[in-house]
Amino acid sequence: MPRPILIVEDDPDVAEGLRYNLEREQFKTRVAPDGEQALRDAFDPRNPPTLILLDLMLPGMSGLELCRRLRREPATLLMPIIMVTACASEADIAAGLDVGADDYIKKPFSVRELVARVRALLRRASADVLTYEDEQLSVDFAGIKVTCEGREVRLTRKEFALLAALVECAGRVATRKHLLERVWGHLYYGGERTLDVHVRRLRQNLGRCGERIETVTGVGYRFAQAATAGGATGVNRTGTEKLVEIALEV
Repeated sequence: MPRPILIVEDDPDVAEGLRYNLEREQFKTRVAPDGEQALRDAFDPRNPPTLILLDLMLPGMSGLELCRRLRREPATLLMPIIMVTACASEADIAAGLDVGADDYIKKPFSVRELVARVRALLRRASADVLTYEDEQLSVDFAGIKVTCEGREVRLTRKEFALLAALVECAGRVATRKHLLERVWGHLYYGGERTLDVHVRRLRQNLGRCGERIETVTGVGYRFAQAATAGGATGVNRTGTEKLVEIALEV
């Protein structure tokens, strides 16, 4: 039986709109009006959700706290979470991503965009491989090899590790904090300028493929999926936990 998408939303009209549009796209859904119910549904041993759409402004337990709790537990550590929020400030978005959300979409939103992001995130979550490939870019993580439009690209170990961390989050925003910790380590105390310099060099070395690395002002960077990314081999966190370590050790 297909697992449901858990909609965590206290506004009945918004929740019903999400439920209707997702079920019209053949997704199963479940609605939780608050954080407490969402926790119970997320840990349902018989039918846990495959993805969570999470409103940040909830009664009682906030969406940020709910996300933080879900990321503490092994059963929900890798469960995809998309923030659906009216909080549009950079600080709010960064806070949600820092506590473990995979992506965000602002209210009011396009239903078509929401469904596309849900599908993309579910594709990535179901992948478990050590390669990424689309019509423009190919990355062999095990072989530490990158090809852009048929041309082999030479990268430093730091640049490759940075690319691995970005591709791991393909289509999602990778915060500055996340990238610094993944590539430079939790004990890094240098400035964010180091990250910006490496991103600029990575873009230059990748040539046209470097245009895929988008700046999300005040938050971080996003590796944009190709137009035909549906045919790409996705990479999820389970399959890439040691990719950055591999790149830095070679």
